[in-house]
Amino acid sequence: MPISAVRLIVTLALGILVAPLLCAAQPSSKVPRIGYLGDTPGPLLAAFRRALREHGYVEGQNIAMEYRWVEGQHERLHDLAAELVHSQVDVIITAGTQASRAAKHATSTIPVVIAHVGNPVETGLVASFARPGGNLTGVSLIAAELVEKQLELLKEAVPRATRVAVFWNSANPSHGRDLQALQRTASGFGLRLYPVDFQPAQDFERAFSAITTEPVDGLLVLQDPHFFAHLPQIVALVAQSRLPSMYLYREWVEAGALMSYGPSIHEVYRRVVTLMDKILKGTKPTDLPVEQVMRFEFVINLKTATALGITFSPSLLVFADEVIR
Repeated sequence: MPISAVRLIVTLALGILVAPLLCAAQPSSKVPRIGYLGDTPGPLLAAFRRALREHGYVEGQNIAMEYRWVEGQHERLHDLAAELVHSQVDVIITAGTQASRAAKHATSTIPVVIAHVGNPVETGLVASFARPGGNLTGVSLIAAELVEKQLELLKEAVPRATRVAVFWNSANPSHGRDLQALQRTASGFGLRLYPVDFQPAQDFERAFSAITTEPVDGLLVLQDPHFFAHLPQIVALVAQSRLPSMYLYREWVEAGALMSYGPSIHEVYRRVVTLMDKILKGTKPTDLPVEQVMRFEFVINLKTATALGITFSPSLLVFADEVIR
């Protein structure tokens, strides 16, 4: 047989043997599909999308998103979580304790990355921070310590305050513990709290009337995805009531509220997307400890303070991470 023919046969044989190996070595062209379960599109979604871009993910190109919005109808959470499971997404991102619970109930196999929750151990979402177990991991806020500091800062900003209203949602599993922590702190400051339960189906104007029947000197709004989704409306109603107010995220202050003390939502979602990215690359959720946000920022709005006749003490101004003028 001619040498050229032998070479051809050898080349073809090697090609047949090597081709499967080359195919196996090629990265998968499958575009990951991510489910997002939240209340309403708003600042949280904007922060999440920013974090995706920073990690190199572009919707419609190298990642596909399936969004499910509750729109204040929390009784739909379990159905919407089931829809995401049925659509066979690769990872589910949840915003808030209620959404996280619904996702946990809907699937024990699809990885779930939780965000904007209080203590996930106390609320039964995970077994522990270091070893979450199951299919959940994510980012947690130290809620009780945060609200205690928020009340302290509100009292320092308004020393004359003796009565403070607290907007909370009794359907939020974290808020009961937050209220207990606030009651302990309030007694130490000589404050009396007036909790106002905001149910998602309620008319905000009607709910605000509850604080006009009992004169209060300040307002603390607990973190809840439903509240955050209606940020402009709540800030406008607080302005009409001329109440010094405290919130968790700086976005409230940028919209005209007086003060905020809490984490950056961009930092929260940067960590969430980092965890999501690790899961997509093969890490199991049970091997990813639940992260706790430890860095908080204090933001104040001097323009709003002037309108309310409030003068911040030099110590508060020095403590502030940012002063909006």
